[in-house]
Amino acid sequence: MKDILVLYYSRHGATRELALAIAQGIDSVPGMQSRIRTVPSVSPVSEATAPAIPDDGPPYAEARDLEECAGLALGSPTRFGNMAASLKHFLDSTTPQWLSGALAGKPACVFTSTGSMHGGQETTLLSMMLPLLHHGMLMLGIPYTESTLSTTQTGGTPYGASHVAGAGARESALSADEKTLAVALGARLARTASMLAAQR
Repeated sequence: MKDILVLYYSRHGATRELALAIAQGIDSVPGMQSRIRTVPSVSPVSEATAPAIPDDGPPYAEARDLEECAGLALGSPTRFGNMAASLKHFLDSTTPQWLSGALAGKPACVFTSTGSMHGGQETTLLSMMLPLLHHGMLMLGIPYTESTLSTTQTGGTPYGASHVAGAGARESALSADEKTLAVALGARLARTASMLAAQR
């Protein structure tokens, strides 16, 4: 089995729900399995530290998760049209993997959740692509051959999976369309990783 890393930060649970749907898509592809990881919150107090193990949810990501993965799904809530600081902080620590080329040639996709329909979903997805392109990863989106992309009334973009939680929502379930597109993106990522691994 080859692992696809599903790495995300979630504040209120919506991005986590997208991560689980993407993992479902990954796990549907024979020979591939999801490895779900998160990152600790960034504190405004520089002395504050997160516990080594989260209170709940998946473990925190480590460098070896990046090095061992056959592909990467990267997710964050939208913060003013950009990825959350916690995820950016983790990515800023990946210079050793950039120097070694650990992620070069591996497929990747991105996903996000936001409070409003025009809350910066697409710019957030693009902001997450930038460091992955610097790592030499092969970016995947959602093609319009996924018919749900043309009919969704909430989240879902050709740049990656997304969810619209609603203004002021602390946590909301994915719509059927959002889940369909997230599962499809996970499966596409896993199929691509499988094909690339077979050629090596």
